[in-house]
Amino acid sequence: MSITWILVANASAAYLYANYGPKKGLQKLKEFRHDASREKRVDLVSDRPGHNRNNGNGRGSYVPATDPKQHEAQNFACRLARELEHGRTANSYHRLILVVSAPFIGLINNNLGSHVRNLVSDTFEKDYTRTSERNLARRLET
Repeated sequence: MSITWILVANASAAYLYANYGPKKGLQKLKEFRHDASREKRVDLVSDRPGHNRNNGNGRGSYVPATDPKQHEAQNFACRLARELEHGRTANSYHRLILVVSAPFIGLINNNLGSHVRNLVSDTFEKDYTRTSERNLARRLET
C-alpha cells in the first residue's frame, strides 16, 4: 500500500494529512501553528533600530539584513522541512503532495532535501489551510 502525505500550509499554519489509497479520504496526522508569522513587524523586533555614524555629517539607522516577518516564515519552513525529512527517514510515506500558498512555496522548496524533493509528485500553489478535509480531498481528486 502506497502512503501519500499531503502538506497544506501557509506562513502561519500547516496541516499534514495522509492518504492510504484512492477513495480513502484524508487523515489528519499533525497540525502546526506559527503565530509569530501573524505578528506585526514592530512586535517581532526587540527594540528600535540603533544608530550609526556615517562618513558624512549625518547619522543613519541600522536596518536589519532580513525582514523579521521573512525570518519567521523561514523558521517555519525549516520546521516543516525537518518534519517531512523525519517522515521520509522513517518510511512513513512514499509520495508527497505540497499544497502551499504562493509566497511560502519557495521557502518550503528551498529547505527540502533532495531525497524529500524526489518524493514530491504534485505541487499546488494554493492556500487551502482553511478548507475542510472533505473539500480538500475533493479538490485534490480533480
